[in-house]
Amino acid sequence: MTMKNKEDSGLTWWQLSLIGVGCTIGTGFFLGASLAVSMAGQAVLISFVLAGFGTYSVYHFLAALMRKDPQKGAFHTYARKAYGRWAGFSSGWVYWGAEMLIMGSQMTAVSIFSRYWFPGVPLWIFAAGYSLLGILVVLTGAKGFDRIENIFGVVKIAAILMFIVVAAIAIFSSFHSPRDPLFFPQTGQQFIPHGGKGLWASLIYAFYAFGGIEIMSMMGVRLNDKKDAPKSGKIMLAVITSIYIISLGMALLLASSEAFHADESPFVTALNQYDFLYVADVFNGALIIAGFSTMAASLFAVTSMLVTLAEDGDAPSFFQKKGQNMIDLHLPALGLTVAGMLVSIFFSLLLPEKIYEYMTTAAGLMLLYNWFFILLYANRLVVIKGFSHVQRLGGLALILCAVTGTLLDKSSRPGFFVSVGFLIILAVVVLIMKRIWTRQSPPPF
Repeated sequence: MTMKNKEDSGLTWWQLSLIGVGCTIGTGFFLGASLAVSMAGQAVLISFVLAGFGTYSVYHFLAALMRKDPQKGAFHTYARKAYGRWAGFSSGWVYWGAEMLIMGSQMTAVSIFSRYWFPGVPLWIFAAGYSLLGILVVLTGAKGFDRIENIFGVVKIAAILMFIVVAAIAIFSSFHSPRDPLFFPQTGQQFIPHGGKGLWASLIYAFYAFGGIEIMSMMGVRLNDKKDAPKSGKIMLAVITSIYIISLGMALLLASSEAFHADESPFVTALNQYDFLYVADVFNGALIIAGFSTMAASLFAVTSMLVTLAEDGDAPSFFQKKGQNMIDLHLPALGLTVAGMLVSIFFSLLLPEKIYEYMTTAAGLMLLYNWFFILLYANRLVVIKGFSHVQRLGGLALILCAVTGTLLDKSSRPGFFVSVGFLIILAVVVLIMKRIWTRQSPPPF
């Protein structure tokens, strides 16, 4: 084996943990947390703890599968092994749909961040500009993309650490300044202003902030020691959950939960309460870079998933084709992804005030459908003992709560119906494909 092959194939557990942190932290937390706070108030911290447990439950079984049977296609391949080709086909396309919606959600989020400085500029103009920049990043190829994402990953962590430091200074100074009181809840009503219903409705946005463990499962095949997969996920999720709780808890101390809204990051809202010169602006700039990073990563991931589906015979073989000469990219797959971005831009033109809530809800639900499916088929592929039964059933229950909670809030319902519509269309396609599969061999594509 050459040195290059060794380098390409080997990951240590801590490298996989860092990749997980970089892929997970994004606009789902930097902006989506505002939606969760507006529903649950300071009790949103409970939502994030519950979502952290539910996310770990899913990763626990993915890690067990990675140890037992490492597969490049990860959850997509495991679904096929558990229930047959229809399951792998469905899992792959649900993930593709989720990533398309995530990409649109992130594109909208960075556009909202940009309007912090330019409130008069229409949302769709920023969305179009960031879409073009994202395409240019992907066109740099895999090596260029890796280098750019490594830089962006550092910015994400630095942004949160910067907020924690600045917020700590603000909290310390507030103890000595009566004009800047901290917002400690004095009653149950202050802690959870909208009751259990609000907490229930906020779960979807807490779960959405943890989206990214699927990429860890797909990259887990590159671990030097597959037995390190559980440790890698445990540490990654412990770090992320701690960061989320600490930073969001500080933001809720610095500003009233009523001040948070979907048009601004909760961290910018918190910092705006204090006279820190340019700090909110610098932090907003860091959020734009971090959000753009996750948007570009989703653009890359959704294109790669389409190529994988084509290679497995679950999408037209046309999407496997690459460009010629100097362009070593799957241009047909990228073309379909760009078409999806254009649809997102169109909706940001029609629904500039609500597009982020709709896309975030639908994207979070599509992710959770795949996570629910993973927990369903886990007992077919691995032996479940002891507390693992509690993890599996607890994860299933929490995901069901997050899904049904979207029906309790009018801003979440459209996203729910979008996700259900996608599932209905997919079910019809699967029924048609099952008839074709029974008649044809090899696969139809």
